[in-house]
Amino acid sequence: MTRTPNRRRCEHPLPDCELRSAGHVLKSPPMVRICSARYERDARQRGWMRIAGLDEAGRGSLFGPVVAGAVVLNPRRRIVGLDDSKKLAPERRTELAHRIREHALAWAVAEIDASRIDAWNIYQASRQAMVAAISQLRPLPDYLLLDAIELDLPIEQKALIHGDARSISIAAASILAKVDRDRRMEEFDQLYPMYGLAQNKGYGTPDHLEALRRHGPSPLHRFSYAPVRQSRCWATGAEQTPLPLEAPANAFSN
Repeated sequence: MTRTPNRRRCEHPLPDCELRSAGHVLKSPPMVRICSARYERDARQRGWMRIAGLDEAGRGSLFGPVVAGAVVLNPRRRIVGLDDSKKLAPERRTELAHRIREHALAWAVAEIDASRIDAWNIYQASRQAMVAAISQLRPLPDYLLLDAIELDLPIEQKALIHGDARSISIAAASILAKVDRDRRMEEFDQLYPMYGLAQNKGYGTPDHLEALRRHGPSPLHRFSYAPVRQSRCWATGAEQTPLPLEAPANAFSN
């Protein structure tokens, strides 16, 4: 009797399977990332006690500072709903930011302005913002969880790809950084209303790019970014509104 060789049965309908001459080849399903306390628990089991999550907001923006958050969560005070800040609605981010500030053992935010981003590059500016945020934590952390970045600090650390979607500490830091930076953009919108910063948060949206073409860049734009450099040429010869070099000290007071 001739036996039929075993074949792997394809459970996925086309086009999720590709038919090749050798038979069906399964495509890997998309990876589902779950934000959890796994990495924090692992660090505590290895003896680390003050575990800080770090993340930044605004790396891709054309305007203003990059902002970093640092958070040491309290393992005894769970905060439900922590996740990558980009996945959360603004109202939900604001609610979670309040809970983080209320329940965390320590938290801080720090920023690096556009002129230093232009001088250093955005990668180095992001790292320096994180170092500045860490320096504000009391007590200082003894272990760092970071989103795909490493810092030149004598502190044990672990860098995670897509860390803000995998670690609750990094997620908490991303939420604080995002909420703080969005607030800053709303303040700067009062100073530079022509760019629509309250809506686009300084990113290269069509309305922001059009405003750059019409008005040219402000002193707080990032001139090392190509769309901002190009806008100086586009706006040459156009009638431009005089732009203040910096915000007056009382510009954002209530």
